[in-house]
Amino acid sequence: MSATGSTDVAAVPARDLARLTLLGALVGLPAGLVAFAFVGAVHLLQDLLWTELPEALGADAPPWYLVLGLPVAGALLVAAARRLPGDGGHSPVNGLSMDPLPPVAAGSVALAALASLGFGVVLGPEAPLMALGGIVGVRVTRWTGVTGRARGLLGVSGASGAMSTLFGGPLVAGIMLLEAGAGALTAVTLLPPLAAAAVAYVLVTGFGDWTGLPMAGLAVPDLPEYDRVRPGSLLLALVVGVVAAVLVTGVRRLARAVQGTEPRVGRVPLLLVSGLGVGVLALAAEGLGADPRDVLFSGQSSIPALVGGSSVGVVLVLVVAKALAYAITMGGGFRGGPIFPAIFLGVGLASVAVAALDVSPTLAVAVGTAAGMAATSRLLLSAVMFSALLVGRAGLDTAPAAVVAAAAALLTARLLDRPRPA
Repeated sequence: MSATGSTDVAAVPARDLARLTLLGALVGLPAGLVAFAFVGAVHLLQDLLWTELPEALGADAPPWYLVLGLPVAGALLVAAARRLPGDGGHSPVNGLSMDPLPPVAAGSVALAALASLGFGVVLGPEAPLMALGGIVGVRVTRWTGVTGRARGLLGVSGASGAMSTLFGGPLVAGIMLLEAGAGALTAVTLLPPLAAAAVAYVLVTGFGDWTGLPMAGLAVPDLPEYDRVRPGSLLLALVVGVVAAVLVTGVRRLARAVQGTEPRVGRVPLLLVSGLGVGVLALAAEGLGADPRDVLFSGQSSIPALVGGSSVGVVLVLVVAKALAYAITMGGGFRGGPIFPAIFLGVGLASVAVAALDVSPTLAVAVGTAAGMAATSRLLLSAVMFSALLVGRAGLDTAPAAVVAAAAALLTARLLDRPRPA
């Protein structure tokens, strides 16, 4: 996750922070509305293509030709969207980016992300939401006359507001910005982004008698209570953290290798082959006993089925197929966020212990989420807090194991990132 060149806001005068905080709160409302509209459009498109279309064709589940054909159709739409100004937004190969995009890029970002996420490829909504929120922040405050570093801060506030609706509130969004913006953001200059995040999240929680907008909750439902820390839990967390970092690093390296073939094969052929590859992997997993829809998409809606699986073989099939589909999706030129597929991989690794050793599924969700998110984002506190949101009250005692998993994943990933001596 990068903040290089994004805001350089440390020198914002203290006397202007009150005004900027009020502007940040103003930005939060439209940024939250844009996030709600985007996530709603993704869900609507997924339901239309993967539920209603198969039913109209007389099938209970997506038939093989849709599993193969829809990601390829999405690839064509992504290729068209990336011809617009903005190139569809930041590439997910290098993780999340806080670098601002010009307002003219909004159409390209939205279309490329909808064509990727709605058509089944393995990416999440977080990157386009951040990009669109940042664009909203700049557009909404253009009339104020704010320029330079302060305007960049309001762009970050828009991204924070959009993240708040997705990551369960202003705390995760604020910590992510603080961890990712070391050297550029300070605790004081987090005031405008936190104000934006808080206002945006009111759209989800509601206010007074108003119940809020219908956003799907993040917490995994029906998890059993995990009531005390066990030595084996910490050992499992350590193993899952290390293995998740190795797996996610391998996925990223494979993605960069795939991306490196674009100058030779061309953007459109690479997108088409990558989309076809995602469909082939989903069908191969189905042939080995897994649900192909658990291979497609970002993965957060498949976590309950993943931790509830009773077969080690099926869980491993899903992890391998998801990892390969994730790599070719990122490297093939699709657009979206890298965090949620990595969380799926982390939870999948922990779910092997659920199926083989009867480990608590609540513990598996906590340590898998923390390990997967830390491995791909290189953020520690954000990963631990987000894992706590997913397990809810049932998993309060999983916090020590989640810390171990996130720390092990972060340290391993950084060791793997170090260049080898000549």
